[in-house]
Amino acid sequence: MAFALTGVISLNIRSKMPSNRIAGDTGEKEIVGLVPCPNCGKKLMKLPSNYPLYDVQCTGCSFRAQVKTNNTKPKDVILGAGGEIIEKVLKSGFMVPPLIVNFKWREDGKRKRKIFLYPFIPKINLKKYQLSASARRAKYKMFNYIGLSKLPYFPLYQREF
Repeated sequence: MAFALTGVISLNIRSKMPSNRIAGDTGEKEIVGLVPCPNCGKKLMKLPSNYPLYDVQCTGCSFRAQVKTNNTKPKDVILGAGGEIIEKVLKSGFMVPPLIVNFKWREDGKRKRKIFLYPFIPKINLKKYQLSASARRAKYKMFNYIGLSKLPYFPLYQREF
């Protein structure tokens, strides 16, 4: 009985989550299931929700990356995340974390997916902005990844079905 109740509670909580959060969680699970570690080939694992900067890490080496999922063809600009943490990290002398992007879309009646690893993202490819005073998270600092098409990347997975 307790198991069934727990399942209902988690479904209700999940249904109140913003759709981009649900897409992000789903995308992270897809990455873990589809892509081995680009460094050593072992399994990737999902990090706890709200872990700063990183979403997945390798079970065998020190590789970590941020994951972004976009339900579009590969594109040049994608939404980043909170701007304050990345600002602090960059001011401390650290680099922008590696980025795995999970692009998913439909074209000509077929589902397509491409997963890319961007191992190095220069600071110049981050565009900072602040949400408006009327936004749900008023004046929250954010950033976008820009100029992705000009950056080196590694294709990690591709499928058409």
